[in-house]
Amino acid sequence: MKIGAIIPIRLASERLPGKALADICGRPVVAHLLDRVAASRFIADRKDVVVCTTTAATDDPLEVAVKAEGCSVFRGSIDDIIKRFGDAIEAFGFDAVIQADGDDPLSAAECMDATTEALLADPSLDIVTMRGLPLGCATKTFTRKAMQKVLAAYRTERNDTGFIYFFTKSGLCKHLDLENTKPEWRQDKARLTLDYEADLVLFRTIFEALYRPGKPFSLAEAVAFLNAHPDLVASNLDVQEEYWARTAEKAKLEFTDPSGQLRGISL
Repeated sequence: MKIGAIIPIRLASERLPGKALADICGRPVVAHLLDRVAASRFIADRKDVVVCTTTAATDDPLEVAVKAEGCSVFRGSIDDIIKRFGDAIEAFGFDAVIQADGDDPLSAAECMDATTEALLADPSLDIVTMRGLPLGCATKTFTRKAMQKVLAAYRTERNDTGFIYFFTKSGLCKHLDLENTKPEWRQDKARLTLDYEADLVLFRTIFEALYRPGKPFSLAEAVAFLNAHPDLVASNLDVQEEYWARTAEKAKLEFTDPSGQLRGISL
């Protein structure tokens, strides 16, 4: 199977515009994320790591930054991530993809490997996820077949928030949700996703302590650092309520089930 990685990113973020190009340790956020995704043992070539961005001119600088890191760019629909993903998978000929989010610069290659191993071990599966990880560290692995099932059934074209629910909450795909059994990967309070200025401050602190050029630090190292600094864990939690309220408001999606009936998905 040809396995790649797809990462949705656009620079016109409502809450923290241009965050993918924000500086951390002298490099843009997206560069750190690309390093971590490319570290998966299932990624044979950095060119198989594809940032799926939009055709908007505002995303031109993102394309330049990604290509400078030796990775690939696919440009497609502005609001319809499902179509963007489907078109990218076809364009690159992937049979399965690791999917990381552009907001998550601490996405963990270790977890990518675990979900990909599980997917490849059972041909009946469409998608594998993992629970029990810090918010912002979980990734997913799904097949081209899963993408085709979702493309045939989804009806909400503005799906930039909650798009993964078409795969995991609709019943369209056979889904395995692995349980994290490694205590060194567990940090139940930390918020490690980039949406607000407070998040960026936290990421800068973590990377300044742990970043080593050419060798992405592990999830276990990040968790150990956070466990040793509970004040940092608490530093951005005041945005959590707004974050989840916004997600619930925007993640209202519709699809047709196998009988043709229109159904909804919500958080």
